[in-house]
Amino acid sequence: MLQTTIALILFLAPLAYSPGPGNMVFAAMGARLGLRATMRANLGYHAATWIVTLAVGLGFSALIDMAPTAFSALRLAGVAYVAWLAWTFLQAGLSGHGRDAVGIGAIGGALLLVFNPKAYVIIALMFSQFLAAFPMPGVSTVIWIATVFALNNFIAFLLWTVVGDQILARFRSPAHARWLNSVFAVILGAVAVWMFFAGQIGV
Repeated sequence: MLQTTIALILFLAPLAYSPGPGNMVFAAMGARLGLRATMRANLGYHAATWIVTLAVGLGFSALIDMAPTAFSALRLAGVAYVAWLAWTFLQAGLSGHGRDAVGIGAIGGALLLVFNPKAYVIIALMFSQFLAAFPMPGVSTVIWIATVFALNNFIAFLLWTVVGDQILARFRSPAHARWLNSVFAVILGAVAVWMFFAGQIGV
């Protein structure tokens, strides 16, 4: 079991620690709000990750196959939510608000995961590759894989949030804060565009 778990972590490492859309969202929030203010969102995101991973592992992925329209609606909701986050960053940049802004909280963090259909695809892929590789592929194994996946992602997002927080430490003046908020608004806008077109071309 230990060897399979190590193989699972190695499989997840490039997906979790590379600069993907989810990491960029939390790096942006870390830069705008700081590590402490984003912690509830991070916990909410990964609590939802654990629950969704359990659901997929126990057969929820079959529902996705049977309801492609709902899957597309979920994708568009995710695009809209990230675009809304980009708008709040842009407004902060225009108004001059910086680190005093309020974070999105645990529920907002959970919505980021729920509205990210690509997460369902990655989770389904993970189970297709690793569930049968464990000695006893049953409910306990699904719980174990979900826990490893959620904890690994939590650590990765935490590191990216720290990176964002350290970026802000170099831009303390209001002028720099406005500039940084505007930059991250553009980044999040680009993430929303990527999510939209990636879903269109099926990658």
